[in-house]
Amino acid sequence: MRIAVAALNAALFGPLLLTPVIWGEGYALSVATRAACLGLAAAALQFALAFGGMVSLGQAAFLGIGAYAVLVADGGDLLLVAPAAVGAGLGFALVTGAAAARTRGVTFIMITLAFGQMLYFAAGSLAAWGGDDGMALDSASRLAGTAWLDRPVHLHILCVGALAVVMAGLAALERSPFGRALRAARENEARVTSLGYSVTLLRIAAYAVSGGCTALAGVLLANQAQFVSPALLDWRASGELLVTAILGGFLARGCGVAEAGALTGAALAAGLVLMAEEAASAYWDHWRIGMGVAFVALAIGASARARA
Repeated sequence: MRIAVAALNAALFGPLLLTPVIWGEGYALSVATRAACLGLAAAALQFALAFGGMVSLGQAAFLGIGAYAVLVADGGDLLLVAPAAVGAGLGFALVTGAAAARTRGVTFIMITLAFGQMLYFAAGSLAAWGGDDGMALDSASRLAGTAWLDRPVHLHILCVGALAVVMAGLAALERSPFGRALRAARENEARVTSLGYSVTLLRIAAYAVSGGCTALAGVLLANQAQFVSPALLDWRASGELLVTAILGGFLARGCGVAEAGALTGAALAAGLVLMAEEAASAYWDHWRIGMGVAFVALAIGASARARA
């Protein structure tokens, strides 16, 4: 199992670390930086999905919270903007989670979708920050008052470092008593309740952690793209994150490390999906059709394997 997890981590971080060395600061570095940001968001969603059993279709709201924090601050200093964005993501997750975490299944999905779309339409009404069209950033965020992040390779290093730290933190949290109780509640709520735990509070806490980490991904993504728009908060962005997390679960199970490699699998799947999209879009205008067919085929194959 340890070898499989190490192989997954090598497959994730190897290309990210080698990209600046092999391809310099061009287009490949931009894609790799974006992959690190989306990988962070996918790992955060996977924490709530795989360990808490919470299928969120409003996760892009947290991406938008982080991105708009950068836009409203006009870049600002990352040492101030990032904690503020993470705090806002945590706060929104606590408020919305208090309602959503009491439900299960389709009801949970629809509640998270409703809250996500609420923020999407709110962002579209912000005329001072571009409204529906969004707005470009004048420059990347400062870092301790310096322009260190203006170089793409420096931003890439920061994004990969943030991905590694967040994944390590989520993995440690998953192995903690809190994580064990969360996984137990996913399997048997009645037994966990009988032991004195509040399943609702466990789920709210996990949802808040996921939301805060995703908001951090939004901060980094805004700096990478140098552009923020309501499209970041749309339900389609949430759906893409959810599909990525599910694919990451398939990938981890295929390597025989369903839970131990779930976070790495989600982050790796985010990078693979992004690269597939970039490659397909260069040759076919309707590439999303092909991607959709591939996702459906993969889901059917994984389902058939699980029943076997």
